[in-house]
Amino acid sequence: MEFLANENFPKPSNQLLVNKGYKVFSVSEMLSGISDLEVISFASKRNQIILTFDKNYGEIIIRTKIEQPISVIFFRFNGKGPEEAGIVLIDLIENKKMKFKNSFTVIEKDSIKQRKY
Repeated sequence: MEFLANENFPKPSNQLLVNKGYKVFSVSEMLSGISDLEVISFASKRNQIILTFDKNYGEIIIRTKIEQPISVIFFRFNGKGPEEAGIVLIDLIENKKMKFKNSFTVIEKDSIKQRKY
């Protein structure tokens, strides 16, 4: 499982995922300033799951009617610190055995919603 961390995804959360052995590519480090559509294209070509705090990805996927929608994990909560998104994601993968491929996942503080493709 590979992730593409959007520019708004906190670096400490990226590092937690990397420390756990996950491949995380950072838009801010590799592709700073690219558009959301370019992020989608980049992730799609590499079969990566986008990690973001940006709600626009759901709208873009629906509006552009992408044939093979990319996987997105949209974090919709303000954590206690910049590493909280990484902690939550690791827990969901390793303890809850959640699958994120082929879905749009919304993680809120007290709930998780998934729309499978």
